[in-house]
Amino acid sequence: MNSNDTDINTAATRLLGVEGVGVIHVEDDGIGGTVVHVVTTDESARACPTCGVFSSARKERVATGPRHLPCGGRPTVIRWHKTRWRCSESRCPRASFTEQTPQMPARMRITQPLRHEAGKAVADGGRTVVQAGRDLGLSWPIVHRALITYATQALDEHPAPTEAIGIDETRRGKPVWKHNPTTGKWELIADAWHIGFVDAIGGHGLFGQVEGRNSASVAAWLTAQPEHWKAQVKYVAIDLCSTFRAAVRQALPDATVVVDCFHIVQLAQRHLADLRRRLTWKQHGRRARKGDAIYTVRKLLRRNKEDLTPEQLTALKGELTQMGTYGRQIHQAWQAKELLRDLLRLTFKHTHITPDRTAISAARYRFQNFCADRPHLPELLTLAETVDQWWHGIEAYIRTGITNAASEGNNRLIKLEARNAFGFRNRENQRLRSRCATTRRSRRQALPG
Repeated sequence: MNSNDTDINTAATRLLGVEGVGVIHVEDDGIGGTVVHVVTTDESARACPTCGVFSSARKERVATGPRHLPCGGRPTVIRWHKTRWRCSESRCPRASFTEQTPQMPARMRITQPLRHEAGKAVADGGRTVVQAGRDLGLSWPIVHRALITYATQALDEHPAPTEAIGIDETRRGKPVWKHNPTTGKWELIADAWHIGFVDAIGGHGLFGQVEGRNSASVAAWLTAQPEHWKAQVKYVAIDLCSTFRAAVRQALPDATVVVDCFHIVQLAQRHLADLRRRLTWKQHGRRARKGDAIYTVRKLLRRNKEDLTPEQLTALKGELTQMGTYGRQIHQAWQAKELLRDLLRLTFKHTHITPDRTAISAARYRFQNFCADRPHLPELLTLAETVDQWWHGIEAYIRTGITNAASEGNNRLIKLEARNAFGFRNRENQRLRSRCATTRRSRRQALPG
């Protein structure tokens, strides 16, 4: 039976959405589903898959039932009435063949639109492989293969061009060690860390991941990228990690390292907390308790100055003054942290004025001089030395305003994807799912219309 033997329902064929076949009849299957009877309309289906010669000799009529996407919320099975043809080429090793179309290949029990929808549900719909299989009535292996096929077509092989990238690490389970019987030593075969490379300013998401929190793995990924892409990268945003800085200098010598402002302030907060705990133990011989002056203002010390009300500022200074010398030293450490924040807030996004060298130098001098005048506070000296060591990256942030917020946001999505999947055993699958999860928005925006 073919399109010449019966009438084709054009509207139903368009609704079915499968190329190369036409709908001739639709009926209920008696258990809440739909059976759609179709015949072949693509003349190229008569061509032998081996030699390509069109056949005109029918051998027999057969019917197959590939599964298709639900229609109208009801499970749909296609009943394909097709012909088995004899190959008319005498030198062809194939004696006969059945009709097939690109969306319904031979021996396939599932249509390509259904496979495409399964892969899309995981890659773009945020569903797990298990959930997509339940929704579409497919097994885990089928959905996972559909995901790999869909992701291979949807994800770009090379990273999109950008002027700034971000590098950051995220933890993935536990490291895997294996004993080498030859050397008698334990060797690391799977690291617990994944290093991610993201678009820091363009919103293209995750470019790729590598295992191992070391300079060699980071430099290897950067070096492997196309030369024209590396030439466009002018800035690399990182946290206070000397390993990343060494890798960038090796693989992208012309790029400027930008230190993320969040990690600088976080470092200042950590030193302030260390000093507060040290002086509290020195005064009380124990941790702070309810009723102690430092316990009352411990949360205010973590707040930004501009976020405190005049009453809170007065309470902060008053309570610390009650502690005596130790309280005044804690207050000085808080002032040093705020001076560092004043330096970082010279960026255009805060002042709406392009910072000049004079303003940056003056703010830096105020912070460094404040710390140098208090050599009895080692936490402040350590903070000032760290700022000096990373000054070029900090100055680059002040001038450009580039941060590594994109990396932190992608890390959140990667961890969420792992929790939804109840963890990953296969690291390749995790990296693939991570790329899909972090590029959904950019791929959705790139669609026409």
